[in-house]
Amino acid sequence: MLEEERVHQTWLDSSRTIPKVFISPVRRFMQLEAGSGIVMLIAAIVALVWANLPGGESYEHFWETAFQLHIGGFSLDLTLREFVNDAMMTIFFFVVGLEIKRELAVGELRDPKAAGLPVLAAVGGMLFPAIIYLAFVHPLGGDATRGWGVPVATDIAFSVGVLALLSKRVPLGAKLFLLTLAIADDIGGIIVIAVFYTQDLSIVALLGAIVLLALVALSNKVGIRAEAFYWAMGIAIWFFMFESGVHATLTGVFLGLLTPALSMYSDRDFYEKADYILKSYGPEVETLHSRERADHSARELAAVALESIPPLNRLEHKLLPWSSFFVIPIFALANAGVRFAGTPFLEALTSRVALGVAFGLVVGKFVGVSSFTALAVKLGIGKLPRGVGWRHVFGLALLAGIGFTVALFIATLAFAHEEYLGLAKIGIFSGSLVAGILGYLFLRVESAIEAHHEHPAET
Repeated sequence: MLEEERVHQTWLDSSRTIPKVFISPVRRFMQLEAGSGIVMLIAAIVALVWANLPGGESYEHFWETAFQLHIGGFSLDLTLREFVNDAMMTIFFFVVGLEIKRELAVGELRDPKAAGLPVLAAVGGMLFPAIIYLAFVHPLGGDATRGWGVPVATDIAFSVGVLALLSKRVPLGAKLFLLTLAIADDIGGIIVIAVFYTQDLSIVALLGAIVLLALVALSNKVGIRAEAFYWAMGIAIWFFMFESGVHATLTGVFLGLLTPALSMYSDRDFYEKADYILKSYGPEVETLHSRERADHSARELAAVALESIPPLNRLEHKLLPWSSFFVIPIFALANAGVRFAGTPFLEALTSRVALGVAFGLVVGKFVGVSSFTALAVKLGIGKLPRGVGWRHVFGLALLAGIGFTVALFIATLAFAHEEYLGLAKIGIFSGSLVAGILGYLFLRVESAIEAHHEHPAET
């Protein structure tokens, strides 16, 4: 038995195609997201404490600090919070775009049959929360109804992080299902932001952004590889998007989707070129000429090795830690602070907006994901992953109700009314907390029951 586990572990950690391309990236991703969720939670708690300390007005005063940038005839006038939400969050959405592109190119979303189940589940998980929210706030009307998009989002970091706490208690197929569902949910959230939360559209600026995006796509085709060029183009596109009225963070998504998922050299090309370069010089007497030749060959080998890694993989590896452990925590710190002074917490928690968001996340996500998963299986659009049963689906549907990053982000776009924004944040916190606890306990109890049935003598 131990020998089998050792062989299995060795295979998972090997450089063979399936572990290398599919399993290892998912394992690394999940480990990173679990840590990110903890840091994000700490940042949110700090924001809440800061906003409610005596003299907590300093929280709003700090994040409303003016941030100005003037370059030639161009200028940006933002608050510090707007800089975080509009500029820094572009990095987060760029990483999201890279993750979506990876899934479309080599992951679960590449196969329509495999993608059908989590994608349809994500659709249900967006539809039902929006309906439940609107049912709660319908009597309020007006600005309150704009928040229907808030509970449609699933937070990858927290949901996958909670699942990671269960370790081997849930099958790998369940983790892949939740990950794919969350990414499909991100796509839906991006569409919601682009279509429903865009105001004062400037066609000229939007056309400028589209032209530059087309130039980026063309540059990829002709083989321009200099990262500095693409960073400069990205900044220019961001500015045009910002001026257009379409939320500027979508620049990151579009650039992520345009990033090549294939390397310039295949594995075979790399080995052949590396072998040729290494054989081009051998042991010889150290001279200035031989040293320069060796240095040139080393640089050439490094360039070949670099271009043997897809740009998508390189950028995701480089930016994911920054996004997870820097951008998102700062975003949480800038947006999670809700000041309760003058408003009884229980009254705020039971308001229509807060209840609409909370019930949308907990009940809406559970009903939507579960029912649409059953519908997809019934229609033959997809089938449950290997080792995943319906009780796993119910637990995953509960975890899908953890909405934080994108939910907070949409809330800041949806509500011009400061009171509604605060109530929505309370709904996000309470709903996400309940969904996370219920999902964790459900899957933990389910795994214990399953283990008892499989090994009754040991329990």
